Amino acid sequence: MKRIALVALALLAALVLVACGGAGPATPAASGLPADAAAVAQARGLTADDVYAAMKTYTPSGKLDPYIMIASGGQSGQVLVVGLPSMRILKVIGVFTPEPWQGYGFGGSGDAILAGGKVNGKEVLWGDTHHPSISETNGTYDGQFAFINDKANARLAVIDLRDFSTKQIIKNPNAINDHGGAFVTPNTEYVIEGPQYAAPLGWQYAPLDQYKEKYVGLVTLWKFDRLKGRVDPSQSFQIELPPYWQDLCDAGKGPSDGWFFCNSFNSELAVGGVELGQPPFEAGTTKNDTDYLHIFNWKKAAEVFQAGKAEKINGMAVIRLKTAIAEGLLYFSPEPKSPHGSDVTPGGEFIVVGGKLDPHVTIYSFDKIMAAIKAGELGKDQYGVPVIPLNQAMEAQVELGLGPLHTVFDDKGYAYTSLFLDSAVARWSLGGPYANKHPEKAWSLVQKLPVQYNIGHIAALEGDTATPGGQYVVALNKWSIDRFANIGPLLPQNFQLVDISKGGDQMKVLYDMPVGMAEPHYAQIIKAERLKPFEVYPEIGWNAETMSKDPNATLKQEDAKVVRTGNTVEIWMTVIRSHYVPEQVKVKKGDHVIWHLTSLERARDATHGFALSGYNINLSIEPGKTETIEFVADQAGTYSYFCTEFCSALHLEMLGYFLVEP
Repeated sequence: MKRIALVALALLAALVLVACGGAGPATPAASGLPADAAAVAQARGLTADDVYAAMKTYTPSGKLDPYIMIASGGQSGQVLVVGLPSMRILKVIGVFTPEPWQGYGFGGSGDAILAGGKVNGKEVLWGDTHHPSISETNGTYDGQFAFINDKANARLAVIDLRDFSTKQIIKNPNAINDHGGAFVTPNTEYVIEGPQYAAPLGWQYAPLDQYKEKYVGLVTLWKFDRLKGRVDPSQSFQIELPPYWQDLCDAGKGPSDGWFFCNSFNSELAVGGVELGQPPFEAGTTKNDTDYLHIFNWKKAAEVFQAGKAEKINGMAVIRLKTAIAEGLLYFSPEPKSPHGSDVTPGGEFIVVGGKLDPHVTIYSFDKIMAAIKAGELGKDQYGVPVIPLNQAMEAQVELGLGPLHTVFDDKGYAYTSLFLDSAVARWSLGGPYANKHPEKAWSLVQKLPVQYNIGHIAALEGDTATPGGQYVVALNKWSIDRFANIGPLLPQNFQLVDISKGGDQMKVLYDMPVGMAEPHYAQIIKAERLKPFEVYPEIGWNAETMSKDPNATLKQEDAKVVRTGNTVEIWMTVIRSHYVPEQVKVKKGDHVIWHLTSLERARDATHGFALSGYNINLSIEPGKTETIEFVADQAGTYSYFCTEFCSALHLEMLGYFLVEP
């Protein structure tokens, strides 16, 4: 190992010399390096920074990424799994949209999961995923579950990180969109789903001239049952809010545990109508100098819910606004206009808010907020919500640049904020209890690093937890413009890996990663060692939807069979390299078919597929998994079923015939 490290250092030195126009070709023979290594660097015109970036990101064959990023998949409706620092896409998890490689939504258990996302009984087979959240224990990622929202339809999904697949989709019965989800409390007691655009409860019709009276905001606290790995709607509740457009939230931790914080915009109550000669939304919603930071006491809200002080609306418990005010569950404080992020520092002492139209980030002190609440005598907004004056809640402001959005943190006392209009990452120094790490820099800008281009969200290694890391930041850029080959007017998004390991003003862009499948938004990065995924399913006959033994599993080939009961034909099939048993299934047109498939494989990565031509059925059957499909044989004819995963030398021979007699 020592020799490998020395060789790597020698190579780096040689390449840097060449890239910088140094002392000519190195002498790689002395260190055992290929003779043409320096020539390659010279021929490609690599600079010293290029070489450094290559050394930081190159992941040799067989080496594993130490960090995993869970990122939203935007309009694809999916979630992306990316390795760091290689920036390799490892998986696209099917969530709100059918995903054929995983057989998700094509006849198997995914169909039932997707059905949970119906909107008033209507199938909606796409989503706009925005803010993934990894489950936490004591404010630190535990690697067990992930959650993701669908902004377009106010839905929440649960992903089990034992097999990185979706287990539940639930539709919010009182909201039609939800940009501000999903965010977990420090022990994943609740998943917080914020709304976005105000609407009447249950999105019922109401004219816009009744906006102030009939439209509301809404935040949902979904109770998560960790043992079942599911959200429990019966123990979940909502809090009614004024019709400001509540946006992103973050839960407190440490001293602020039990509280969470959401920003908002459109305190103006603008309703648009440019076609009617009224101010357009972008002008109407930015008229005021400030909007409202929403401050929630969620532990007390849970007590209010348990005490029965909520009203059932569309089957969901709702704490009405008057109750929330009377019970001391909700407070406001002014915040910079058109804010986007509300991010709690690792120790839970401060909340950082960036206003898109203010060059500062504003830092709120939780202690000062509590002191102001205790002192009483607060003003009120037009709906009667207590308002804490900004000068009583604010700890500091730091001028960073144009368009501050999100903030994440490292383990060295620095914060990192995305600057959309500046197309830059701002590194700035925290004060308060963090100032002992660099007291001369407290509450000050340290460096602005240009990124390409128009950075929206930002992620750091465990950078929104109580225990952040300090190696990397990822800039999630909205535009790529000239970063990649021209593939037409629709260009990929651009994830840029940023090295923050050196501290101070030494941030460097290491890698550009095109994301050519949608517009991702937020992401979280977890240490890979925290994840404990299955290599194969725990036993033969495992149901991946229920995460338990399937009663319809076929454990041995000799138990495979076809049974007819009236017009129902039930098949128990085994799957193993390189055949199905049975290989011939005969039914009559109009028969109801129930087909159970069990993989007998126990070797890692020995996945099989099952495609039934003409019937829109396609499954992925990982080692040990049992899947069930159910359909009507409504088309007479001769159909093949075959394996879609190249599983062995005789993969093409892994097939059978499905014969439907007229």
